Amino acid sequence: MIRPLGERVVVKPLPSEERTKGGIVLPDTAKEKPQEGEVIAVGSGKILETGQRVPIDLKPGDRILFSKYAGNEVKIDDVEYLIMREADILGVIE
Repeated sequence: MIRPLGERVVVKPLPSEERTKGGIVLPDTAKEKPQEGEVIAVGSGKILETGQRVPIDLKPGDRILFSKYAGNEVKIDDVEYLIMREADILGVIE
């Protein structure tokens, strides 16, 4: 497994919709990159100039929304993950 450093988060992207709301099946080339995912692991947090560490406000299992082109793709054991900064995460889905 991956252990992210600092203010980084490991996310497993959730698959995008196969159909539109009207029921039209989308081919792979027409699908947008996923913007929703599940947090797998979080780093220890950002270190401020004062030396104080600010913990990340996420935990494994959280469903999140992130920027469209955020993070770096990594493939481990045929599973694709994204490693991104906490700042690229837009919000938590509750």
